[in-house]
Amino acid sequence: MPEMTGGQFLAETLHGYGVSHFFFMPVIVDDSMVHMERLGITRVMAHSEKPAAYMADGYARVKNSVAFCGAQSVGATNLAAGLQDAYLASSPVVALTGRVAQSGQDRHAYQEVDHNAPFSANTKYSARVDSTDQLPMFLRQAIREATTGTPGPTHLDLAGLAGGDITKNSADLEVIIEVQFANLPPFRPEPDPGSVNAALSALASAAKPVIVAGGGVKTSNARKQLIELAERLDIPVATSLNAKEMFPSDHPLAVGVPGSYSRACANQTLAEADLVFFIGSHTGGQVTNDWKLPRARTRIVQMDIEASELGRSFPIEVGLQSDIQAGLQKMLDASGEVGSASDPSARAAWIAKTQKFVYDWKESVDGLWNSDDMPMRTERLSKELTAHLPSDSILVSDTGHSGIWTGTMIDFKSPDQSFIRCAGSLGWAFPAAIGAKAAAPDRPIITFAGDGAMWYHYMELDTAVRYGLNTVTVVNNNSSLNQERSLNVRNYGGDLPGSDELWKLTPTDFAPMAEQMGGFGITVTKPGDFEGALDQALNSGKPAVIDVKTHIQSIAPPAWD
Repeated sequence: MPEMTGGQFLAETLHGYGVSHFFFMPVIVDDSMVHMERLGITRVMAHSEKPAAYMADGYARVKNSVAFCGAQSVGATNLAAGLQDAYLASSPVVALTGRVAQSGQDRHAYQEVDHNAPFSANTKYSARVDSTDQLPMFLRQAIREATTGTPGPTHLDLAGLAGGDITKNSADLEVIIEVQFANLPPFRPEPDPGSVNAALSALASAAKPVIVAGGGVKTSNARKQLIELAERLDIPVATSLNAKEMFPSDHPLAVGVPGSYSRACANQTLAEADLVFFIGSHTGGQVTNDWKLPRARTRIVQMDIEASELGRSFPIEVGLQSDIQAGLQKMLDASGEVGSASDPSARAAWIAKTQKFVYDWKESVDGLWNSDDMPMRTERLSKELTAHLPSDSILVSDTGHSGIWTGTMIDFKSPDQSFIRCAGSLGWAFPAAIGAKAAAPDRPIITFAGDGAMWYHYMELDTAVRYGLNTVTVVNNNSSLNQERSLNVRNYGGDLPGSDELWKLTPTDFAPMAEQMGGFGITVTKPGDFEGALDQALNSGKPAVIDVKTHIQSIAPPAWD
């Protein structure tokens, strides 16, 4: 085996796995940076550790492959906090940290805390690397763990404040690229024929079935199979936020996003269904509105690549352990023999009823979608986004109201449009979009976030400017955290003095701030001006911010349950 430093080995391994960007906060694996540069890997220096992790997360989700981020010993726990979203969204991010030498552990070393507990909460796998010759074994394992089964973040804690005890020393190291793990999914296990036939029989016997498609459909690239199965079996489809673009929004079987960030028509469909087929879904609290939907004693069929997810939240009639694309294809292959509705008239009546749910919901919000109010209503902003998003764009949404607006009011019109969203931490979307742009430099990346979210990491606009990662950020700017208004009205017994400070923010113009940092900024106050502003931003050749002044009373609706 050739002798090389750990830093060279690390760089050549990243290059071999197709990693184009390394997101970090100084100082971590600093000697490896030179080798990364020689290999064409861009080293993206963020302003703090959490955004570095968010950038890697956005990169991993868009590229559907492993991403890397890093921070030195004192920043390690900040980086761990940044992995929460990657963990919740099943994103394959590998985090590298440095740590004080063992002789300094448990002795109050300067700026040092134990890294095990913070990373154990937010990773699938976390390991210490104590010597350079251990690096190949642990690095390959971290990549395998990140990409197999349900993907997720992993962590390597390298000896030395910046990992230098590992990267600066030499050993006999062989760069081995296990190409199966370079992209998701590395394996496509198939369900057994008995489970396939049992699932199809259950679906056929149901009078009012519905499919709930989760993020596993997207990870597996199973959009085509999902649409074909729903059409062949005549089953309405709801999609989680993570799978929002996996089923056409204007399809006659589409009912929208269910759960807590949802359209009422989707929740109404789940409430009345007699069988729910969860496909690649964790059946968590968000997609089920805290497990209120589907109703108790509803029949459940579930497909997931992880056996431990089958039946986790609801007792199952049939479980299929499988990669989603492979599993749906097996069902399609077998559906000629089994799968037709036992009572076609009942199935037709059910589809008509779900279509009526969708029609009634759209009618109920039509006035808000088309409102000419000023300041602009966020419902109208959502309509403008739906209408004018480029056909090949990637929309990156924050959480809270941004997630609710995205789930309820924004649709995708082209199969080439993509979507990733915050899974937990307000402020995630803006840095994540920078990582998304690194992964897809030729596609328009559009961020949708409120002003409350933008305050978290707005300084990362400088990062985007420095590296030419030209995203477009649409700020839903109502000078507030108005999602919290109802909470404080309840606590104070009304809009009383003292309550405002708990949810109102300082009115701010984000556009001139963007200009000051070298980006492009534009302010929109009229609904009709949004299309032109978006066009200018997309063609500015800079990271761009569209500051849309919206109505403080435009508050996302609570979930129907």
